[in-house]
Amino acid sequence: MLYSLVEMNKAALAPLRLQAKAADSLWSSTANPFRETQFARSVSAVSKVFERATRYYGKPEWQIAETEIKGKTHAVTPMTVWASPWCQLVHFQTEDAPKNRPELMIVAPLSGHYATLLRGTVEAFLPTHDVYVTDWTDARMAPIWFGRFDLDDYIDHIRDMLDYLDAGVHVLAVCQPGPPVLAAIAMMAEDGSPDLPATMTFMGSPIDARRSPTVPNKLSEERSLDWFRSKMIHTVPAPWPGAFRRVYPGFIQLTSFMHMNWDRHVDAQHRFFEHLIEGDGDSADRHETFYDEYLSVLDLTEEFYIQTIERVFQKALLARGEYRYRDERLVKPGAIESVGLMTVEGELDDISGIGQTQAAHDLCTRIPDKMKADYIQPGVGHYGVFNGSRFRTEIVPRVIDFQQQVTKKK
Repeated sequence: MLYSLVEMNKAALAPLRLQAKAADSLWSSTANPFRETQFARSVSAVSKVFERATRYYGKPEWQIAETEIKGKTHAVTPMTVWASPWCQLVHFQTEDAPKNRPELMIVAPLSGHYATLLRGTVEAFLPTHDVYVTDWTDARMAPIWFGRFDLDDYIDHIRDMLDYLDAGVHVLAVCQPGPPVLAAIAMMAEDGSPDLPATMTFMGSPIDARRSPTVPNKLSEERSLDWFRSKMIHTVPAPWPGAFRRVYPGFIQLTSFMHMNWDRHVDAQHRFFEHLIEGDGDSADRHETFYDEYLSVLDLTEEFYIQTIERVFQKALLARGEYRYRDERLVKPGAIESVGLMTVEGELDDISGIGQTQAAHDLCTRIPDKMKADYIQPGVGHYGVFNGSRFRTEIVPRVIDFQQQVTKKK
């Protein structure tokens, strides 16, 4: 019912949104002689803020057209090279790039936002790596005949994509993928797979959510699975392709994220309005760019969401050595010997607390110390672990150095 009400509300506001968009276009047009007056700017600002607040934010484009390698600009084209109904592996093909760049598979989180949230992560590694990224399917776009998609299916997808890329690729898992990526590589190692990656880097991941529990961690522990099913799971309404599928809607996840820093988001909207009034186009553009991405969210299947809550946050099965793939096979991170391990955390992370990602070192007991690294980035929160200036200047060089050291020692 909630999902249908949200869609009905959007439909009801659509005429007003179109009127606001038209008003903004009229009063901000260069052909309008009153464009620079205080009245025109005020009307345009009110109209734009209302239009953006009531807009549907669809899946963003990658918007990565080029990169610079050793002072030379190269064209970049995102191309899907592997696909299933639930994921696309996107390769950022770089024209005339050096042939010796190492392959990097960035595993994007399936936790509400699209993979394009990692645009800055991709851009930071393109000058030095041949980059691939997992682009997960929005459950509201998945017809019910696609079947289920749960946490173990996620693990299968990681294995299949690593098999596609062959041995020696570097894996970088951002946030949510940490546990399933570690599980996938552990099973590959135990099976003697010839396609093991060279290194695995986990960034702000809940490998052991019991350590330094944050607000989301505590909520997961305090509520029962029945509460999550009754309060967080809803049915996709028509006319979405995924109609009648039970999902954890992205708009609920977005609301949760925004309430964690509500004052900051309200202040940002107020500053955006002031920038429009003042004619500060650069600041307004930066605001729009950030929120166009931040407000774009996808839905998760019920089974994936509930299993993640239970296995990762409530029971910490992987951290306890009790995770059973398909409820049968025990996952053994200790089976990993030849894959380098690096963990990266943010000092101010309020989603994955300090120590949650570091726990991977305690689980991977057979990886030699010379093939391990741990780094805590001062002064950054969760998103600063994989995006922003400190990520580019302090974290990326350390990740690259670690990868090079591991591959030299093999």
